[in-house]
Amino acid sequence: MSATTAEEPRELQDPRLGTKSAKSTKRQNALRHPDRRGRSPIFDAPTRTGLALRYLTLVAVLLISIGPMLWELSTSLKSKAEDVFTQNIELLPQHPTLGNYGEVQRTIPVWHFAVNSLTVAAINVTGNIIGATLAGYVLARLKFKGRKLLLGVFVSTLILPAEVTIISKFQMITSMGLGDTILGVCLPDMIAMTNVLLMRNAFLALPREVEEAAVIDGATTLQRLRFVGLPAVKGTLSVISIFAFIGAWDDFLWPLLVLQTPDKLTLTVGLSYLDGQWSHDPRTIAAGTMIALVPILLLFMVLQRFFFRGVSEGAIKG
Repeated sequence: MSATTAEEPRELQDPRLGTKSAKSTKRQNALRHPDRRGRSPIFDAPTRTGLALRYLTLVAVLLISIGPMLWELSTSLKSKAEDVFTQNIELLPQHPTLGNYGEVQRTIPVWHFAVNSLTVAAINVTGNIIGATLAGYVLARLKFKGRKLLLGVFVSTLILPAEVTIISKFQMITSMGLGDTILGVCLPDMIAMTNVLLMRNAFLALPREVEEAAVIDGATTLQRLRFVGLPAVKGTLSVISIFAFIGAWDDFLWPLLVLQTPDKLTLTVGLSYLDGQWSHDPRTIAAGTMIALVPILLLFMVLQRFFFRGVSEGAIKG
C-alpha cells in the first residue's frame, strides 16, 4: 500500500461503507477546512441549510430595502376614510384612490419643482461625467510630480463630513454672486471626489500594453482617452451617473440654504410645504414622496445593465 493510499480516510478505503459515507466525509472536511478561495462551506454548499440561509438572507435584505417604499406607496393610495395611524398594519388599501396625487399638484407646483430638480441633476451628472473622467484618467495614466500628493488630498476630502464644509461653501457661493441661483446649487457637487476615485480605479484596470501600443501609433493623450479608455469604462460611467443623479435629486439641506425664491426651489425642498402649519396629511406627503421616487427608478431601469457591469470594473487589473 502506498503512502498516499494509507493517508486516505478509512471511510473512503472501505467499499462496504458505500458512497453515502464518502460524501458525508467530504462534507465534514469542507466544513473543517474551507478552501483557500474564501468560499463559505454553508452558503456555497448545495445543501438544504445553505439554500435556506441564502433565501432567508435575500428575503431579509428585500424587506429592509423595499419595505418602506411599499408602505409609502400603500399610504399614498389610501382614501380619507382609512385610518393611517391604526396599530393594525394594512398594506393593501381598502379603497384605493389616486386623489392624493392630485392633491399634491393642487397644493404645490410639483411639476415646476421637478423641472428645477431635473435641471440641477442634469448639470451635476454632466459635470461629474466630464470632470471625474478627466481627473480619474490623469491620476491613473499620466505621470507628473505630485501625483501621489494630489491623490492623498482627494482621499483626505472623503474623511470630512459634508456638514463641516457647508458654511465655507455657502460663503464661497455668495461671494461669487451665485446665491439664490440654480448654478449655485450645482457648483459644489459638479465633481465628486468619490466619482474621481471610481474612474481612477476603472482606468487602472486597463492593460497598459494597449495604451502603449496606441502611443507607438502616435495617439495623443486625448485620443487615448477617447478611443482606448472610454470604451472600456462605460459601466463605471453609468455608476457615477446614477450616483450623481441620486445625490443631486435627493439633496435637501444645500438647496434649502442657497435658494430663497419659491420659483427656484427643487422638488425635495418644495415637498416640505406639504407638511405645513395648516396642512398635515400623511397620504399627501406619501404621494409626493412617490412622485419624487419615479425619476430615480426610471434612471436605474435604463442604466441597470451598465450599472452591474460597472460595479466590477477596476476590481482586478487586466
